[in-house]
Amino acid sequence: MSKLQINFSSLFGLLLLVLSLWAIARELHEYNYRDILNSLAAIPKSRLSLAIWLTALGYLVMIGYDVLGFKYINCSLSWSKIAFTNFISSTFSNTIGLALLTGSAIRYRFYANWGISAVAIAQIIAFANFTFWLGMFATAGLIFITDSLPIPTQLHLPFTTVRPIGIIFLLLIAIYLLGSIFIKQSLIIRQHEFRFPSLPISLAQIAVSSLDWILAAAVLYAVFPSNIHLSYINFLAIYLLAMFAGVVSNIPGGLGVFETIILLFLSSKISAATILGSLLAYRGVYYFFPLLLAAGLLGIYEIKFRTRIHKKTQ
Repeated sequence: MSKLQINFSSLFGLLLLVLSLWAIARELHEYNYRDILNSLAAIPKSRLSLAIWLTALGYLVMIGYDVLGFKYINCSLSWSKIAFTNFISSTFSNTIGLALLTGSAIRYRFYANWGISAVAIAQIIAFANFTFWLGMFATAGLIFITDSLPIPTQLHLPFTTVRPIGIIFLLLIAIYLLGSIFIKQSLIIRQHEFRFPSLPISLAQIAVSSLDWILAAAVLYAVFPSNIHLSYINFLAIYLLAMFAGVVSNIPGGLGVFETIILLFLSSKISAATILGSLLAYRGVYYFFPLLLAAGLLGIYEIKFRTRIHKKTQ
């Protein structure tokens, strides 16, 4: 039975590696590597360097999702293992989409190997995914209520501006924080047990996830031309609306939906070709290159893992 579990674990690791290679191939198919290189070459080195540093900082902040998850369930694991798992999980979720499948599978793969129970892993996954949305609701809520950004008719929403959405988002955040303060017992929602975290953890969730969203938007803002004549706050509102639509669509990376909304709002300020070039650069810096690095780390891990297993079976 133990040998069967080891073989299955190795097979699953190889499947993850194949999936990462497929995702990289798909990225290269969607965006010809010459287009990516040309887009990057057209961006001033100072702004490209800023985008790279912001991307690195963004993925560093994402580690907080899992760190807080372990704190929430009162479980401990070394920061290096949490960071390794979170980085690979985040790159897959961001680029491939279907976070509950890709990111969850990766977390199960690694955390289970390091002795974390299946129940605890499931709680961490649910916590991390919930934290992701808390940041969206908090950041977009604050931005949307102060911005009369019109909603494109293509989204088929019952609102003409984002302000009502901002109000709804902030109400959800308020309910969550009030629950953290006053509701101490566990709730049963659709046969799943849910327990509000403590107020400090709830506030940390919102802070970490909000910073994640802010940094992601800053990466794209950095690779846009400096003469766009659009403040970062106004750009953040457009970015959050585009990302919200892309995430809800559940299309990998929000591909197509995200670009369409960005084009709708910015095509009157700069040319469509310039916008698409900046979007190509953004996806190259924020999605493709981290995925390439994650695939390399995953490959190294699998080689070392199989080597250890082979030594133990000799």
